[in-house]
Amino acid sequence: MDPVTIGILALAALLILIGLRVPIAASLILVSFVGIWAVAGIRPALSMISTIPYTTSASWTLSSIPMFLLMGYIAYHSGLTRGLFEAARVWWGWLPGGLAIASLAGASGFAAVSGSSVACSAAIGRIAVPEMARQKYDLRIATGAVAAGGTIGALIPPSIILILFGIQAETSINDLFLGGLFVGLASLAFYICAVLVVWLRNPASLPRAEPYTMGDRWKKTAEIWPVLLLIGAVFGGLFSGFFTATEAGAFGSFVALLLGIARRSLSWADFKESIVDTLLSSGALFIIAIGANLFTRLVAMSGLSMQMGMFVEGLGLGTFALLLVIVLIYLILGMFLEPIGALLLTLPLFLPILAQHGVDKLWFGLLVAKLLEIGMITPPVGLNVFVIHSVARDYVRLEQVFAGIVPFILADLVLVGGLLAVRGFF
Repeated sequence: MDPVTIGILALAALLILIGLRVPIAASLILVSFVGIWAVAGIRPALSMISTIPYTTSASWTLSSIPMFLLMGYIAYHSGLTRGLFEAARVWWGWLPGGLAIASLAGASGFAAVSGSSVACSAAIGRIAVPEMARQKYDLRIATGAVAAGGTIGALIPPSIILILFGIQAETSINDLFLGGLFVGLASLAFYICAVLVVWLRNPASLPRAEPYTMGDRWKKTAEIWPVLLLIGAVFGGLFSGFFTATEAGAFGSFVALLLGIARRSLSWADFKESIVDTLLSSGALFIIAIGANLFTRLVAMSGLSMQMGMFVEGLGLGTFALLLVIVLIYLILGMFLEPIGALLLTLPLFLPILAQHGVDKLWFGLLVAKLLEIGMITPPVGLNVFVIHSVARDYVRLEQVFAGIVPFILADLVLVGGLLAVRGFF
């Protein structure tokens, strides 16, 4: 059997295993090992299965992931992020749909210290949904806003998806972070526009809250000074070039720890829980990355990526048409796979093809991050939707949350169209 056929069969087997709900890391490792064995023999397969886990885990760049995760977990467990929604509410609550807008703004602030969509949705949802229910909001839009706001967590630095993309595509993580900041803020702006459009169609569904005095606003803002200091320290060092991504994560974790101790809000039990959460999350991400690296080797050894490139060229697709196909593929994958698995599964196939078309990797990384986060709120496996329902099940049914995210998905698709339109500037 020729290597290309083995590569095609390996890809088919991988998709079947994922469809059968086999964990994606196990699927990647098993298929890659058997595929490399079939292409090159048992010795190369054993050699790779013994060396790639070490070389992947020993990556200096990859070490930024546990650092940023630790920073986020310490900030969360020590309560540094607790006042973000309240601060956003006193500034934004007077607007039409102000509490929904405050939820989006609070999620953006939480994103800057966690990088996790699920964490953003869960943390803001616990506070915001009961308050919006008290204010007689349409709970479909209320919960939809919180679920959509959580997706900003994978765009605004520190974004785990952008770190993994930068490693796989050999692209500057600092540049990806800077671009992710702009895309994340653009997402926030588009979501706010979606809230205002809903309000224009039915003002009673999103009532205004009582305005606050400037004194109240500055008082609430002063309560979140620790998280503002943390964000400023990390972003300032990162974007000035003083820190690498890994150093920024380590410094951020240290600052979060000092702030928690200084405010006496971080107990020994909270610190241990932060460490355990970091280890569990990092371990899950690392084993997926190991499987993805093995699959990348299989794709290269079998010649599958070259064959796919020749096939695409034979179709005569222009660059824009190719990108539309890739956008559609990511939107479909996002409906069934979690973002990191979908990212690491597809990059070995797409990057060589896009390189032939001269597509800028930085721009493509931002587009992919946005597309994967749309998958976090699209049915049937929109994880953020299930998270919001779990923390707000006393107020809303699951199908209502899915109905509420429709305006935000439409806003996301408009933003994706905008990213495709500005590709020529990269």
